[in-house]
Amino acid sequence: MARSLFPSRTVNHPGEQALAAPVPPIGAVLFDFSNTLFRLIPTADWLLRIAARTGRALDPAEAEAVAGEVAEAMELPGVAEAQVGRDLSPRRHRAAMDALFGQVPLLRGVEDAAYAELIAADAWVPYPDTAPVLRELRRRGLPVGIVSDFGWDLRVHLRRFGLEEEIGSVVLSCEVGREKPDPQLFLKACAELGAEPRRTLMVGDNPARDGGAVIAGLRAFVLAGEERTGERGLADVLRLLGG
Repeated sequence: MARSLFPSRTVNHPGEQALAAPVPPIGAVLFDFSNTLFRLIPTADWLLRIAARTGRALDPAEAEAVAGEVAEAMELPGVAEAQVGRDLSPRRHRAAMDALFGQVPLLRGVEDAAYAELIAADAWVPYPDTAPVLRELRRRGLPVGIVSDFGWDLRVHLRRFGLEEEIGSVVLSCEVGREKPDPQLFLKACAELGAEPRRTLMVGDNPARDGGAVIAGLRAFVLAGEERTGERGLADVLRLLGG
């Protein structure tokens, strides 16, 4: 048996016979959620929603200025530190957001409203190519799942846009208590779909987290790390699969 000086390791070793055989075709697809299938509405729009909910006066120009304050606050050491591990539970996510809200004058005292608008069903919207690609995968008979580091149940957003039935498995860090690239997240999604990991593709935008699927024996396709508002480039997944 030939051995490499620097062998690759996965947590799901398929055996020597499988490794010598042709690479199996992809039979299932997993997606990241944030910045892959859905995006958050612009910060200024979120702030205008908070103002409307709380009866505060805020025009679009002021909202853009406060959006800059939010971005600056996210860079503060204490706020940045609070974000570490925030998606491991809903409680930790809310605490991380409160750390941010406390640094922005407009958001002090209206933290509940700010958080409610962050997790509102329509605060996250699908990219223009999300629904067509998911529906085409379903038409081809490929099971589809989501593996996401997320602080609350994102199914509310799938339901809001009529996409819940396109997804056969949703594995969330806040429900499992693990974050990507932990291989157990990817393996759990494969098991729920009845998919063999070596025949499964993970699609995301973070090479360290989503690309970690390869440790579980999956293949990975990493999108450009752009904050896009138009098509996300998901049609490339169909081309990769031969269509």
